[in-house]
Amino acid sequence: MTVRIFLMILCGLFHILLATASAKEVGVAVAANFQSTLNAIAIEFERATGHTALISSGSSGKFFAQIQHGAPFDVFFSADVTRPKLLAEAGLAVPDSRFTYAVGRLTLWSPNSNMLKHDGPTVLSHGQFTHLAIANPKTAPYGGAAEQTLKKLGLWNHVKDRIVRGENIGQTFHFVFSENAQLGFVARAQVVDPKINGVGSHWNVPADLHEPIRQQAVLLVHGQENEAAKTFLHYVQGPQARMIIKKFGYGLE
Repeated sequence: MTVRIFLMILCGLFHILLATASAKEVGVAVAANFQSTLNAIAIEFERATGHTALISSGSSGKFFAQIQHGAPFDVFFSADVTRPKLLAEAGLAVPDSRFTYAVGRLTLWSPNSNMLKHDGPTVLSHGQFTHLAIANPKTAPYGGAAEQTLKKLGLWNHVKDRIVRGENIGQTFHFVFSENAQLGFVARAQVVDPKINGVGSHWNVPADLHEPIRQQAVLLVHGQENEAAKTFLHYVQGPQARMIIKKFGYGLE
């Protein structure tokens, strides 16, 4: 081996070690509806920066409570505006870091391709189903939107005894996917997810039937000194991430 080749290999190893040493991790709490989308973004983020996003998914309400009690997350992707705002007001998040990363879309979905041949209100009024799944309206914004939709359609009292509540939109989707509920209000992103790829039948809920599901992210005080956390939030607002967000069925502001 010549000296020149040896030096080239040594230089390459040095750059690899340097990149490894500078790579950091960011702890991310994300609302269940956005998990698959954020996983796809995290892959591209790691490829572009070398940093790793450690993602935990669940209901926005439960993460809100955990962060209030000191959970060591760096950033929080909520399914609403209220919780990031309250965390900032309580001194647990950096106020000027808050932004809307996606606008959620609500869909009534069934894995049965024949269930939603007609529009949603007709099926909910006259359809043959035993259980309708929605996320818990008290802790999950998509559940709140589902309740608002049913009440605006005048169908809440008609279906309330057949409702099964998921802890979050992820569990709600599982209720329907496993056919423990014949249909349910889920995030449109879950239906267009490549793993599902439009299987079954669905009715996209008109936006005027519920309050907008603006989903906001915020840098938490725990992560304010973590450059990887700041870089991740910046990346999510960039063109590559926004393209992925739109691909997964979300709206953008």
